[in-house]
Amino acid sequence: MTKILIKSIKILDKESSHHGKTKDVLVENGKIKEIGKIDAKANEVIDGKGKILSPGWVDMRAWLADPGYEHKEDLTSGREAAMAGGFTHVAVLPNTKPVTQSKNDVAYVRAGNQKALTQLHPIAAVTLDVKGEDLTEMIDLHEAGAIAFSDGLKPIWHSDILLKTLQYLQKFDGLLIDKPEDIHLNMFGVMNEGINSTMLGMKGMPNLAEDIIVQRNLDILAYAGGRLHMTNISTPHALSLIKNAKKKGLNVTCDIASYQTSFDDSALHDFDSAYKVNPPFRTAADNKAIIKGLQDGTIDAIVSSHIPHDEECKKLEYDLADFGINGLQTVATDIAKLSEKVEMELLIEKVTSAPRNLLKLDAATIEEGNSADLTVFDPNAEWTLNGKSNKSKSVNSPYWNQKLKGKAVAVFNNGQYQINNA
Repeated sequence: MTKILIKSIKILDKESSHHGKTKDVLVENGKIKEIGKIDAKANEVIDGKGKILSPGWVDMRAWLADPGYEHKEDLTSGREAAMAGGFTHVAVLPNTKPVTQSKNDVAYVRAGNQKALTQLHPIAAVTLDVKGEDLTEMIDLHEAGAIAFSDGLKPIWHSDILLKTLQYLQKFDGLLIDKPEDIHLNMFGVMNEGINSTMLGMKGMPNLAEDIIVQRNLDILAYAGGRLHMTNISTPHALSLIKNAKKKGLNVTCDIASYQTSFDDSALHDFDSAYKVNPPFRTAADNKAIIKGLQDGTIDAIVSSHIPHDEECKKLEYDLADFGINGLQTVATDIAKLSEKVEMELLIEKVTSAPRNLLKLDAATIEEGNSADLTVFDPNAEWTLNGKSNKSKSVNSPYWNQKLKGKAVAVFNNGQYQINNA
């Protein structure tokens, strides 16, 4: 009989009767046995002072590269990185080889869930081979266990495909996830278009490339109906468009990458490809608009946007390097940094209840008798992302070998637990 006692921890869970209170929590054999003032023997005792207990964190956007690119990441290493990052559920992008577009592909991603702490939920492709041309069999994929539909790392560039998908998914109230980007306006772009790109002599990626696709998506959503989630939003105008669409009653939601406001385009003056992401780091003024979007509820969720790469894809001239950051383990650091400007309770919602609702996952309310699907987060814990602490196969992070603040120190789910000491 395994007992874990968490002492004097602040509970953040709006659905719980203990929300905002500091309590002891006893987890026994995968269940929340008791909440209150507890003096009991336990196999493990976690000092909860200064820490936060919430429902298990949910990531709506991670590329785990398996099958086909296992040298970058595989499902096992991806799960390890997710657990170290505080995630008990991860929605997995379909951009693999083969693409997640058949019942067997969906089953492959889900295969280890029965025995695993972190549950992997496959996002199935909208179009065959994510080329944007021909639709997949989405009803079959939904019945096989696909949690949402997206072309993942690629935007849905074909307007008629977007329209038909929104109509098709209404048969089962499915969620369409799109990364809004005009691929032609961004062609050959490597960083944010602006003063810094001009100074560095690099081809820019304009805000316009995101803004016009957000507007297109919203217009088609208003026409077709359905549920649309736009991911990795980075511009003030895009946020303004989404905010206004919500006021009009459109069923639209959005997220940001957790790292988006941790840097701006001035960080690229050393031509360090660890900072090369899509959408790119924008300006400090753009970041202020994102902070406001978090505060006013325009932004619904925060995602890791975990895109692991091997050294051969990153240790190149900046313009040749691939886009992406190894992000699963540093979301907690980004949230700790964001909490200087945004209320912590709001930020926790954006990695717990909000993504759960969007993906229609079961609630994980912190009440006695419920299954323990929990994350223990220490906003003040100091640690270093390096070869010892990194659980991913990849090292493409702007945080590499830096002393960081903010860490997920324990996770509970599926009758299991892990304490992240390293």
